[in-house]
Amino acid sequence: MAERDHWDFPLPETSDFLVLGVTGGIASGKTTVAHMLAELGAPMIDFDLLAREVVAPGQPAFQEIVDYFGQEVIGEDGALDRMRLSGIVFRDPTRRRMLEGMTHPRILAAFVHQVRQLIEKDPHAIVQAVVPLLFETHLEPLVHKVLVVYVSPDTQVDRLTRRDQISQEDARRILDAQMPIDQKAARADFIVRNEGGLDETRKQVTALWQQLKEMQRLDAQAG
Repeated sequence: MAERDHWDFPLPETSDFLVLGVTGGIASGKTTVAHMLAELGAPMIDFDLLAREVVAPGQPAFQEIVDYFGQEVIGEDGALDRMRLSGIVFRDPTRRRMLEGMTHPRILAAFVHQVRQLIEKDPHAIVQAVVPLLFETHLEPLVHKVLVVYVSPDTQVDRLTRRDQISQEDARRILDAQMPIDQKAARADFIVRNEGGLDETRKQVTALWQQLKEMQRLDAQAG
């Protein structure tokens, strides 16, 4: 997704809606915060889910991937073996770019389609796009504002070891392969710190929601 041209799809031209990019580091609690925002009224578009849908059996990208990579990338259930495929492209930048060319334009088209559907129902919607690798894939132009769900790197390691039952060494190796969360926080419009309890996180999310609604109101007055 590093190539911006893959994402050159226009969003609807209206100033009444807002797309909030929700991102963060691994094990930072993006899903928890996204569900809190959804409860307040922000419909969610999950890029991980879109990525799975566009390569599902029967979809055009599925056959393209199998034709290029071979039957070895099909799992016992008939769907793509995503772990095997990831292992192949991780070692081969050329194959990774081929895979991106097959999937990324379709992911974006699905995203734009969903945004259009949501704002047809509610022209004033605050839509959240949950994109774990938003900065790494240069998707900032697709959203109006960016929220980073933040926890310290040490907390990431602790949560990751408990969640995935891996060693701290493996957890740190995973973190080292990603953009540091402090760099993401430095580029955010909003930050929710998710190291306390759920009540504390919910207070921050509620305050953010009120801030976003106020932004919309002021933009409407200015427009």
